[in-house]
Amino acid sequence: MNGSHPRQQAPARLWTLLVGLATLLASPLPSARAETYRIGPAETRTSLSQVPWDRLLPGDIVEIVARPEPYRTKFVLCRRGTQAEPIIIRGILGPNGERPILDGENAVTPPGLNFWSEKRGVIKIGGANHPDDTMPAWITIENLEITNARHDVFFLGRDGLTEYAGNASAIYVEKGENLVFRNCRFHHCGNGFLSSHETKSILLEGCHIHDNGVAGSILEHNSYTETEGITFQTCRFGPLIKGAGGTALKDRSAGLVVRYNWIEGGNRQLDLVDAQEGEHLRGKAEYDSAFVYGNVLVEYEGNDNNQIVHFGGDSGIPANNRQGPLWFCNNTVVSFRKEKTCLFRLSTNRQRVEAQNNIVYVEAEGRMLSILDETGDAHLQGNWFKEGWRKCHGDIQGSVTDNETLIGKKGTEAATDPGFVDLTGLDFRLRANAAARQPRPATGLPAPHILTIEPPTPTRPAQRRPAETVLFPGAFGSVP
Repeated sequence: MNGSHPRQQAPARLWTLLVGLATLLASPLPSARAETYRIGPAETRTSLSQVPWDRLLPGDIVEIVARPEPYRTKFVLCRRGTQAEPIIIRGILGPNGERPILDGENAVTPPGLNFWSEKRGVIKIGGANHPDDTMPAWITIENLEITNARHDVFFLGRDGLTEYAGNASAIYVEKGENLVFRNCRFHHCGNGFLSSHETKSILLEGCHIHDNGVAGSILEHNSYTETEGITFQTCRFGPLIKGAGGTALKDRSAGLVVRYNWIEGGNRQLDLVDAQEGEHLRGKAEYDSAFVYGNVLVEYEGNDNNQIVHFGGDSGIPANNRQGPLWFCNNTVVSFRKEKTCLFRLSTNRQRVEAQNNIVYVEAEGRMLSILDETGDAHLQGNWFKEGWRKCHGDIQGSVTDNETLIGKKGTEAATDPGFVDLTGLDFRLRANAAARQPRPATGLPAPHILTIEPPTPTRPAQRRPAETVLFPGAFGSVP
């Protein structure tokens, strides 16, 4: 007891209440009017046309319930959420994890929506007459399967029955910022995903993008982006459709991060070149560098190009090229080609790659692997290559600096086999006694880039990389 009278404590209690009230008023509160629009066969709303797409506000959520038949509605998102209250378009998965399907074939644009480039996608973000045009922001799209935005497929839009453009996409982002696309599947479109030069801060996470492209064309890709700040993580990129000449992941951005992904097939797995329409991107501090780490890249026999990664530019204007460095660290690269494989095509001698702690396995003899096409500056540190690898298949014009490469003793099995768990089964984890399972120096990846995740595979999702006292090469840190 302190002997104080209860009335003497009143001012202190009042002050505490006032401070608490002020804190409450200053704290961001959930929107009192945020709405959840649920669409499904057993819901009040059964059609996506019943969603007020032109009036969505911060905190609004559109829930789309999976059902056996696809939803055949296409729409534009031209609204702004906030960081605290994003606008969320969310698929509600079926009992076996089925995503609700948005099918572009015979899809209908809801009455009242008026936007240009209807031919370019099933979902379009940005660029509208109604709702009023704005810079869309803080939008999340998750758990959706989107298909059939391609030539020879028709939809019903404001101009009647209309054919999609050949370069149409499952999602076409004309402009927007702070956008997230999570656990979606994009397939059988011209481009699986496309973002234009008026976009900023995009994350694709856990998506499955496959069987896109146009047969006989090199201009459409599984993913095609030109953005200020874009990250691809824990995604699976499958092969394009048969006969398509596009790339698994083609990018013209400033501030690119490609990490913890499974990337297979395509004319090349990665085509990281100069900004085309986004002249402002070439002036960004983040433009020259790109970060590719913790991925699996798979090249199959019969693909048109033997190059895994192209970095620099393809416009023919060297001054516009990304100069580097391209940070290429702790990736597992597997080529099933019987002939030559080239790891990097660097556009000119001004491009530089820092290749550290990678496993690069070719099914052919080691001499069939080259580091460079001809030009560029490659710095190698702690990688595993087959015995006999070459700096270049032809006359090298650039330079390759090698440090601690070729793990294992020449002339032994360890020089030709990294020790995958199951090569034919695409299990590229390393056995406990694997030749490539040797401690490597820490990567030179600048902060905040660190290895924390193992990529997904065709049989298991991405998962956290185990804590390691030493760093092993390749994308996987675990042992079965």
